[in-house]
Amino acid sequence: MSYLNQNIKHLRKQKGYTQAELAERIGVTRSIIGAYEEQRAEPKIETIQKLAYLFELSLDQMINQDLRKGIDAPSVDVVGKTLRILPIVIDQQDQEQISIVPVSARAGYTHGYADPDYIRDLPKFTLPIPELYPDKSYRLFQIEGDSMLPIPDGSYVICEYVDNWQEMKEGESHILITQSQGLVYKRVWREEEGELLLKSDNVLYEPYTLPVHELVEAWRSLAYISFTLPDQEERQESDIQQLSQIVMQLKADVDSLKKK
Repeated sequence: MSYLNQNIKHLRKQKGYTQAELAERIGVTRSIIGAYEEQRAEPKIETIQKLAYLFELSLDQMINQDLRKGIDAPSVDVVGKTLRILPIVIDQQDQEQISIVPVSARAGYTHGYADPDYIRDLPKFTLPIPELYPDKSYRLFQIEGDSMLPIPDGSYVICEYVDNWQEMKEGESHILITQSQGLVYKRVWREEEGELLLKSDNVLYEPYTLPVHELVEAWRSLAYISFTLPDQEERQESDIQQLSQIVMQLKADVDSLKKK
């Protein structure tokens, strides 16, 4: 049973909105809000998503909980199966476009990732190459820092959306959107139940664990675009740094074996 229609009316009154005020906030007409509340019409999924974002609720809470009785705490989602919809942008030919999240938009994305209007305002483009399948969703994230060298600071990482977090392959690099740390780019391993181990490619950065319940989106990295072309001296420095990282990793592995 869906409680959506009665929840819209309850939440609107709880916030003190008139039907016209709520309609303006989510971009529909006042009569449409009336139709929703009287169960004469069902909102489209994009409208439900806007309502959930406005009232700071999950889609599951909006649809499946009787909010007149109070809001139940959401259960811990360790696989990414909580009801949610990924906002995407479609061009005039009904082809999904790739949204770009530059460094300047990273902070905003951690709050607006579920807001269709926010995603619509991001830069976007199409990339018609055979490695990107038309039935999958992709996004381009710009990274900063040197934690994932040799991928340089400022590169754009092409990512594929992961809707089930149990499908993240261990050791693969991912862009993760988290509640406490914002956007991070790390290699992922499963640690204990309900925890992920995140590692940088640059061994100067210590690995750390992330509780899975803090994860809100996961994107598997496929490739990167960089506008920084290293000169000969930089390539030599990069080779030395990579060799140093390998030596440090070998030392850490030996120390671990000694402890065992």
